[in-house]
Amino acid sequence: MTYDTSNPPQCVVPAVGGKGPAIWTYEDGDDDATVNGADYFTNGEVLGMQVGDVVFVYDTATPKTSFHYVSAIDSDGNATVSFGAVA
Repeated sequence: MTYDTSNPPQCVVPAVGGKGPAIWTYEDGDDDATVNGADYFTNGEVLGMQVGDVVFVYDTATPKTSFHYVSAIDSDGNATVSFGAVA
């Protein structure tokens, strides 16, 4: 499937004082590998996503939740996410 701007990720915890990552949730039938595709969130910048923000993705088809972070926002405002890591 592809991202539909009518079902955007939701910012559930904004960056406090503009510092640190915001926390987002996203629920859709796309699996985590698809969501990790380049420029998946085509309106990421418009939504307020920033590099480093955390995104919890809930795959309704599986179902499962995975942890990601915004790894890039390109000049067109598309956001790319990558798998997060816990150390």
